[in-house]
Amino acid sequence: MAPQSEEFLKAHFPLTFPVPTPATHPDLLTTNDLHREDDLLRNPTSFRSWWSAINTTREAFLSLQKTEPPPEQAEELSALLGPLAFPLARISLQRLTYLYEAALVQFPGSFKLWKSYLNLRMSFVLGKLIVKKRAGGKKKFPEMKDALEEEHDDLEEWEGGLDPVVGWEEWKSLVATFERALMWLPRLPRLWLMYLSIFFHPQCPPLLSHTHARHTFDRALRTLPPSLHSRIWVRYLLWAEKKGGATTVHVYRRYLAIDPSVTERFTAILLNPVNSNPRPLEAAKLLLSLARKASRGEYTSPEGKSPYQLLEDWIEVVEKFSDDVGLDVEETIESNEAIAAAEAGAAESAADGVPEPASVNGNLIRITGPPIPVTSDGQSTHPYDEDEDPISPRKLNVENIIHKNGLAIYKDQAGRLWTGLATYWIKRGEFDRAKETFENGLKSVLTIRDFTQIFDSYAEFGESLISAMMNSLENEDDDTEEEAAETERELDAKIAEFEDLTDRRPFLVNDVLIRRNPNDVQEWEKRVALWGEDDDKVAATYTKALETINPRKASANLHRLYVNFAKFYEEGGASGQAEEDLDSARKILEKATKVNFKLVEDLAEVWCEWSEMEIRHDNYDDAIRVMQRAAAIPKNIKVNYHDHTLSAQTRLFKSLKLWSFYVDLEESIGTVESTKNVYDKILELRIANAQIIVNYAAFLEENKYFEESFKIYERGVELFTFPISFEIWNIYLSKFVKRYGGAKLERARDLFEQALEKCPPKSCKALFLMYSKLEEDYGLAKRSMNILDRATKVVSDQDKFDMFTIYIAKATANYGLPATRPIYERALEVLPDRQTADMCLRFAAMERKLGEIDRARAIIAHASQFCDPRVNPDFWAHWHSFELDTGSEDTFKEMLRIKRSVQAQFNTEASYLAAETTAAKQGTRKAEEDDSQDAMAAAEKQAGGVKGFVAATTTRLPPVDGEEVQEDQSAPAANVDEIHISDDEEDI
Repeated sequence: MAPQSEEFLKAHFPLTFPVPTPATHPDLLTTNDLHREDDLLRNPTSFRSWWSAINTTREAFLSLQKTEPPPEQAEELSALLGPLAFPLARISLQRLTYLYEAALVQFPGSFKLWKSYLNLRMSFVLGKLIVKKRAGGKKKFPEMKDALEEEHDDLEEWEGGLDPVVGWEEWKSLVATFERALMWLPRLPRLWLMYLSIFFHPQCPPLLSHTHARHTFDRALRTLPPSLHSRIWVRYLLWAEKKGGATTVHVYRRYLAIDPSVTERFTAILLNPVNSNPRPLEAAKLLLSLARKASRGEYTSPEGKSPYQLLEDWIEVVEKFSDDVGLDVEETIESNEAIAAAEAGAAESAADGVPEPASVNGNLIRITGPPIPVTSDGQSTHPYDEDEDPISPRKLNVENIIHKNGLAIYKDQAGRLWTGLATYWIKRGEFDRAKETFENGLKSVLTIRDFTQIFDSYAEFGESLISAMMNSLENEDDDTEEEAAETERELDAKIAEFEDLTDRRPFLVNDVLIRRNPNDVQEWEKRVALWGEDDDKVAATYTKALETINPRKASANLHRLYVNFAKFYEEGGASGQAEEDLDSARKILEKATKVNFKLVEDLAEVWCEWSEMEIRHDNYDDAIRVMQRAAAIPKNIKVNYHDHTLSAQTRLFKSLKLWSFYVDLEESIGTVESTKNVYDKILELRIANAQIIVNYAAFLEENKYFEESFKIYERGVELFTFPISFEIWNIYLSKFVKRYGGAKLERARDLFEQALEKCPPKSCKALFLMYSKLEEDYGLAKRSMNILDRATKVVSDQDKFDMFTIYIAKATANYGLPATRPIYERALEVLPDRQTADMCLRFAAMERKLGEIDRARAIIAHASQFCDPRVNPDFWAHWHSFELDTGSEDTFKEMLRIKRSVQAQFNTEASYLAAETTAAKQGTRKAEEDDSQDAMAAAEKQAGGVKGFVAATTTRLPPVDGEEVQEDQSAPAANVDEIHISDDEEDI
């Protein structure tokens, strides 16, 4: 079929206007419809009759559409006419329209009828509706941000549709039908939403989808109650986004006046519009307003963004559209000056008088003065700011905004803010201003992270400039020599600046760390090291450090800064080329002695370093005088050394470090009397420790003051308690015995008794041995043995075995072996079980030497109760060899019986695990036991019973099928523990 002309296609329409009737369209009714018409005429007020007639006609159309094949028509015709491309569809639409219109005359307020009618008309004009699967019904309307996303996914879509040019009359008729329906049912949101869905159809005529659609949205908002406005606004905003341009902007501005939650979505639309140019200035002002409100707690981002993230979004807009958003350099300077002048004026006015309060207890009382903007709740709001007004064409002072709303609030993000500002100037081509911004950023940040971020951006900026200038030199073929030379000079200057920047990096890093903590002594010392041999800079750095650091807040080793500064002058500067200036060094140290350090030890070290400096230059008298000044004792010596509320100078006289250095100095270059005076002062102040006591006594001993040295030891043992006094007693007694030997034996005995009187058990072993040695060398052997006997009763449990061993050895040497029996017997009563076995073996060995085999056997049998055969195999091996050498068959059998008895006694889970661990460590286990063995079988095997086990021949179980029975013919010969029982004994 040939394509039809446009006039021919338009001739089919309108189909529904005016409303078709049997009078105007005779083919509307057939003979089959006469009964229906008669019924409707008799019952015009019966809704069921009308509804049945409509459904019957619709079902008949659907059945005919399925059964009758459509006529052959061109695809172009079907694309233009859509559902109305076939005559059957057109006549069916007219028949159904006739029925619906006739029914609506009777029931004009029926929502069910209107909705069915409108869906029918939409299906013939818009095409077939694509039904989308949904998760389920919505309980309540979500937030606008989520509602927009959900509605965008749920927008109606159609297949086909009537061409807007060919079917213009039918499109108009459909809209007119919606208008009539809304005239009767204006408060039903479903009809409005159905009406509005027409404007989203891709083939909706432009005369309907633009101005008429906007007016329809506005009428819906005016007609429906406010509680239903959100459902209209969702469609309104999506429609505006689809249209783009000024429509989007104006519709969103209207909505943002009542709900700013979609501002972030609006800014994204402004930066990436559909049918217009971007509006970066308006987007930047909206983002700035959101960032400020979020920082004040007046706005919460639906995207979950923090106030800083909103400000970062604003910075990204400023960087991308720098020329459209911000002021240039001259305008920025003028704006900064105006802002500074306004702030100064406000500060002066605030200083002149206190402004009148705006309210008392929440009630406004001001009746004069400038107006104060308030919200609907009566709360005061921030005054109008042109920087937040998206309608205002004035550009932004980006520099002031970043300083005021960024750096002043988000100090931990200074690196990103400074680089953003510098990038803004770079995008505008203001390279000098960008460089100044980078430098200001490097001089103000407080963290290494921010510094690294700014420095890397700064270096990248310098590299890009150098690269661009080098490329321009390569491509400047037509330039004159003067221009090329000028470019080369600029390039050399930029390279020099870049190298200077890289050279300054260590100093800049050090500046950051010092700004973060001006009281960090280590960073000041690093600063000094960075200057190397530049004496002027080093001296200036030391001076600035000492002026800046607060001694009470300084980090460790503040005193080293003073000491190193003094050494700087003492050694002739950092390079050592200048003359030594001891006077300046003394002035610095003198100043240091007046500083209230946190620790007294720091102040003491300053005095000591001053004295050492004098010694290094052979000023020995000055060194002594310095220490005399430092160690001057005040009248009130009842000062708590650990009271940090007092100054370090007040507590200095109790510093042991200071007195130790002073006494060492006196020992080196002073006299004996002066040294003794210093030691005596230390003892009077009661700050001496054990080392001071020992040093004082050793000093007196070197100078032949033996008795005085012993007195110092005695003072020391009175000052200190155990365990500290033990070391003093140990040295004192050894020195005394070495000095006098047996000349003053009674005095030595008194000293030993005095030392042992308060000595704890864990420390008295050495003193008892020394005491016993004294009696053995210079006294009586009997007294020596008595002392050892006392020691075995007094010393701690871990030392008793050693003490009994020494006691037995001495008794053997002095009285012979038989005299040791009572000692052994008492040892067995006193020692713990784990040491009793070893002592019993020694006791048995002694008895064996004396020929007392039975006594030895009894002793070993006594010790066996403490020795698990699996844990102590050495003990049982010793007994085994003992019986082989000295025993008989009966004694051997008794040994085996005892062994089994003891093993059964120790046959517990903990003991078994201990035995397994010990056997694994010693490598005594040759193979793993069978899992089917019981505990007693395992014990028998561990004890060695398997080797001597004789299998039963009459009572044993028959072997299992396939199991090999092996007779161990060599078992009797290999079993050394086998017990041979005669037949006579069996009869018994």
